[in-house]
Amino acid sequence: VKNTAKDLGHVRTISIESIMALQPTIILGTDKDISPELLEKIKQSGVQAHVFAQEFSPEGTKKLIADVAKVLGNESYKGLQDKVDTDLTKVQKIEKAPKVLFIYARGAGTLMVAGKNTPVEKTIALAGGQNAITEFEDFKPLTPEALIKGNPDVILMFDSGLQSLGGVDGVLKIQGVDKTNAGKNKKIIAMDGGLLSGFGPRIGEAATQLNSLLIANAK
Repeated sequence: VKNTAKDLGHVRTISIESIMALQPTIILGTDKDISPELLEKIKQSGVQAHVFAQEFSPEGTKKLIADVAKVLGNESYKGLQDKVDTDLTKVQKIEKAPKVLFIYARGAGTLMVAGKNTPVEKTIALAGGQNAITEFEDFKPLTPEALIKGNPDVILMFDSGLQSLGGVDGVLKIQGVDKTNAGKNKKIIAMDGGLLSGFGPRIGEAATQLNSLLIANAK
């Protein structure tokens, strides 16, 4: 899909013009992705649209799979639901849950950290880790104080975010990182952004992959 689908940018900045340019006959999205303002414009366009409530949990993902399949008239969705459960059985137990700090980066000028009740936090928990940030919800700008207070054992990023900083060396240059356990031990890991935070049919795969990375970096 990545090779054929057109990238419209971040969901929070998608315009009605860019959507209509693709001449869609049906639009599917979640309540986290489509703002009320954008949904109203889509309705005014006359294109059929369906917005689904998304809960960031394995059960929520399985419900989303069923909801989307039913709208599309596809009853062969149980295999995808079963895959979620099967993949999650591969997650290995970690005796002491490592503290994980997720940093969203778009170059050194844009650094955000994931707080409570974010999709990334839920994936970290499924993988056997714990979020290093517990003071706030959603995303907030990264500060040296938050880094030092959270003192993560591991810093987690999207592959694209890590690349935007020039790799691990770039992350280690962020003010405050060198004072954390993750910085001192160079425990910086990265995953595909869509896989890590999408909470789609591959959520079990995401948790398993992150679990393996956390175990490898606990040594």
